[in-house]
Amino acid sequence: MSTTVTEAAETSEAVALARAAAVEEAATDLGAEAAEAAVGEHLGSVVEDGTAVTHSFAAVVAGYRGWRWSVTVVAAPEGPVTVSEVVLLPGEDALVAPVWVPWQERIRPGDLGPGDLLPVEPDDTRLVPAYLESDDPAVEEVAVEIGLGRTRVLSREARLDAAARWEEAHGPDSDLARATALACGTCGFFAPLAGSLRAGFGVCANEYSPADGTAVSVEFGCGAHSETEVKVGSPIHVAALVYDDGVDLEDRS
Repeated sequence: MSTTVTEAAETSEAVALARAAAVEEAATDLGAEAAEAAVGEHLGSVVEDGTAVTHSFAAVVAGYRGWRWSVTVVAAPEGPVTVSEVVLLPGEDALVAPVWVPWQERIRPGDLGPGDLLPVEPDDTRLVPAYLESDDPAVEEVAVEIGLGRTRVLSREARLDAAARWEEAHGPDSDLARATALACGTCGFFAPLAGSLRAGFGVCANEYSPADGTAVSVEFGCGAHSETEVKVGSPIHVAALVYDDGVDLEDRS
């Protein structure tokens, strides 16, 4: 019975050839002594086409758990089996690097350090040209002064996003705000923002407050409110101040 080209590429001789190729590839990085042990058991084979078969071997290499040596061999008609390609590939449970994400999508608040530059994308939805009409009264006042002031200003979307962040960090639902009855909107250390955000937010200017220098909601509050009063009582217990100064008139003669 004749042997097909594909069957020839799947024979035990082809597996041995593929293993030897994987060992040779491993030796380039691990050295000849460690290469033999780096190629583990034969995991199976996959027919690529009528002449090529890919054999897989377990990769016994530190840091490559779940990876495999993939060796493709080719058997030409009436010809010998030869090695076409040797690569190290990850398996289903292999540890691999996460999918690449552009840097502008990876950066997070707080990542920017001294000397770092963070350019803004031309189509950044957080900004709009200053000469366009805006629903922010503070912007509309200078909208006609083209060329003066800032080139771009906050868009409505950006203001809403900022308000949501500030509300979550320093709003009425925070632990500090729930622990006090006084709100920032009535505090003397509260510096209101300008523009459309003025009605809801300001900056805390109390150095003793945990929110000093940060944007806070008018409904936020802490124990450092300017109108906080502490009732001071007598340091002496009331019972110690009560004494009997009456005269005993009983006849003891």
